[in-house]
Amino acid sequence: METVIAGNIQGFKQQDAVLIISTAEAQARIYVYSPSIIRVTISKKQEDEDPSYAVIREPLADFDIDESAEFIKVNTSALKLVINKSPLRFNFFTADDKPLSQDDNRFGTNWQGDRVITYRKLYPDEKFIGLGEKTGDLNRRGTSYTNWNTDAVDYGLKSDPLYKTFPFFVGLHSGLTYGLFLDNIHKSYFDFGATTDDEMSWFGADGGDMNYYFFGAQGVAKIIEDYTWLTGRMEMPPLWSLGYQQCRWSYMSAKEVLKIAKTFRKKKIPADVVYCDIDYMEGFKIFTWNKKTFADPKGMMDELKAMNFHLVTIVDPGIKIEEGYRQYDEGIANDYFAKYPDGENYTGYVWPGRCHFPDFFRDDVREWWGAAFTALTDVGVDGFWNDMNEPAAWGQNMPWLVKFGDKYMPEVRNAYGMQMARATYNGTRTILNNKRPFVLTRAAYAGTQRYSAVWTGDNTGTDEHMLLGQRLVNSLGITGISFTGVDIGGFSGNPTPGLMVRWNSLGVYTPMFRNHAIKGSKMREPWEWGKANERIIKKDIEQRYRLLPYIYSGFYQSALTGLPISRTLAIEFPFDEKVYYERFQNQFMFGDALLVAPVESDKLTTDVYLHKGDWYRLSTDEKLKGGKIVNAPSPLTDLPVFVKAGAIIPMQSVLQNTTEKGDGILQLHVWNGKAANEFVYYEDDGNSYDYENGFYYRRTIRFDPKAKKVTLSAVVGNFASRFSKLKMVWHGFEEMKITKKLIELENEQLEIFYNL
Repeated sequence: METVIAGNIQGFKQQDAVLIISTAEAQARIYVYSPSIIRVTISKKQEDEDPSYAVIREPLADFDIDESAEFIKVNTSALKLVINKSPLRFNFFTADDKPLSQDDNRFGTNWQGDRVITYRKLYPDEKFIGLGEKTGDLNRRGTSYTNWNTDAVDYGLKSDPLYKTFPFFVGLHSGLTYGLFLDNIHKSYFDFGATTDDEMSWFGADGGDMNYYFFGAQGVAKIIEDYTWLTGRMEMPPLWSLGYQQCRWSYMSAKEVLKIAKTFRKKKIPADVVYCDIDYMEGFKIFTWNKKTFADPKGMMDELKAMNFHLVTIVDPGIKIEEGYRQYDEGIANDYFAKYPDGENYTGYVWPGRCHFPDFFRDDVREWWGAAFTALTDVGVDGFWNDMNEPAAWGQNMPWLVKFGDKYMPEVRNAYGMQMARATYNGTRTILNNKRPFVLTRAAYAGTQRYSAVWTGDNTGTDEHMLLGQRLVNSLGITGISFTGVDIGGFSGNPTPGLMVRWNSLGVYTPMFRNHAIKGSKMREPWEWGKANERIIKKDIEQRYRLLPYIYSGFYQSALTGLPISRTLAIEFPFDEKVYYERFQNQFMFGDALLVAPVESDKLTTDVYLHKGDWYRLSTDEKLKGGKIVNAPSPLTDLPVFVKAGAIIPMQSVLQNTTEKGDGILQLHVWNGKAANEFVYYEDDGNSYDYENGFYYRRTIRFDPKAKKVTLSAVVGNFASRFSKLKMVWHGFEEMKITKKLIELENEQLEIFYNL
């Protein structure tokens, strides 16, 4: 197969928002989206560009270029793109001429058939983070990956690919940062120096354009902010979805679902959510209820609501071939299904048996799918779990000649799950009127954060999978997915009681806190592990509910900036070599203030790396000096969690569910430190979209280390806080006398009291 390399520039022109460059082999287009975001697209065919399912922004109308005999330069206030004329090569620099990322001068962008690859220079100290749901180490240097959404049941510690495609990474070298997003939904590839004798990195896809966005902001957090500005950010989730979630394949009847819910309430173990897996349906047919085991879904929902439980039900894309089944009949009548080239509907086997698959790339199909959720919402369901949407069929890959609209399976597979989640979200948001749906998806593509939360699929009940799961969550956070989680305890296998306890304690600090398990495995509910372990698990779940004011404010930060809740330490400390060490790479920040150190269930102590500065052990208030490794006790009763000095963390008293009114006391915990700090506290009703119209409660809380004073700004927004009293809880202030002069409120009086 002939290799075609983009050769010398033959001509160029600036036309409105695009710089068009022509060679004998290709046409390149350059767009500027912001001072720190430049798009490069290169195609062999001079025709319309591939559509984007991820990008929601438009390029700037105009930008500055300079030309010389050798170069064309695109200049912004933050970036310089230097385009070599002979041969065509793209090299990115900071505004003050520091190299960020450069084409390999020999190969640049080239094609072998339809496959398009770009080769980049590899810097000696260059590290790479990102790509979302990928196994392996935090630093991707020396590894390679494939993006091809796959039903990766029982995936291993080094399996690739998995369920999702997020072709976005951050490069770090020479004290500089950059980001790159390859917006191409074909099967794609990333090699970070794994196969090139440390000379080059490379990325590309089996078809479509070489189409990437380059991010030149300095700082990983700023790059994430730019990337999520480009591809969208999550909206505020329903508050109840941040509580404890109990799931299983399957609770086999309404009676069993209600028994689980009643046991939580009887044992006073906080919980908000219970799930129905595939067995709630009649013959696994989507949008049906089993007439024997779930004969009265409305009655079941009424009982769950009376206990302040929410129900999440699974939905799969496969539509059973059965005349008289509404979704099948409507799909056939309206020609909604994916097809072979001869017009025959594609048939694959999944849970219901022989199935057709909706073409979610069509607007009318997505609208039809979304409207069908009344079968669930009419009885009170408000959570929707999208599964099997890689798309999965027994035997895995659908034939490549299956068509979705005018495109074949290889052209669209990586975006199918995203489009299903989009259809589910848009439909249920419309049906539920002003109430927020909870949508969860297994398969995804960049931009899915606009529609859905995700989880990491069919993991296994081992310590190794617990640690891997946290790296997956942290890596997904880099790619804009803040609302994510794992199956606590592992989907398959049987965790030991110790692992179940440890994993649950880590779940407290996981954005989505869901316990889930496979059919035939040991029951995983908190009371299934003996009385002593039940007490520990209950204590940890209670800690989750105490932290909800802090967590919900963190989700507000995610909705505003794209910064995730669970953050690899490489976001905050990108050039600290120790955060990339294998022994410390699982550590993460949970929000702005908490550092969490995952540890295996059979270890009673562990080494923890604390970045420079002062830290406190959350459970004991022990003060620790950072910039070194500490050996931390880690009994099953006390996961190592540390608080950054100067931190401000709002908490509340224990609730049994998020609907409970509580005692009206907001506990404001402040840890003494040397640096000034602030925290944006946020509330809304947790259920509706009224916050989009100003019905929220936001105030900035500031800590002044010199005056040892905390100041609460005036309230912004029209929502009345659920808290009427403020309890100040001081940590590390033993040497000073606490007085009411140490707290100031602007324009509002709350009843304040102290833990003196």
